[in-house]
Amino acid sequence: MMRNTCLLKKDDKVKVLSGKDAGKVSKVLKVNRKKSRILIENVNIVKRHSKQSAKNRQGGIIESEAPIHWSNVLLMCNKCMAPVRIKMKTLEDGKKIRVCRKCNEFIDK
Repeated sequence: MMRNTCLLKKDDKVKVLSGKDAGKVSKVLKVNRKKSRILIENVNIVKRHSKQSAKNRQGGIIESEAPIHWSNVLLMCNKCMAPVRIKMKTLEDGKKIRVCRKCNEFIDK
C-alpha cells in the first residue's frame, strides 16, 4: 500500500529512478504535497511555445522543468553516497527526524 506522505524536502539531493531522466542526481526545488509531485533541477525539461507579448518581449521556445511524482525518486544519503529509503525516528524531546535505512545516519540538516 502506498504511503500518502512525502518525506522529501526542498534542497534535498535525490536520484531519479524512472522516466526519460532516469539516473540523474539533482536538487529538489519545490514540493507540492497536495498533488504528490516534486520539481527537480534540470529534470523533466519541457518546451513551451510562446508568442510575443508585453511580458515576453521575445517569443519563441521556452524550456522549463515540469514536476514529477515523488515516488519516482530516492533520497541520496550523505554518508552512504547512495540512493536510500528513509524512515522517521522520534527523539526523546518529541522531534521527528529522517534516518537512512542502510547506515542509520541522520539525514536532516
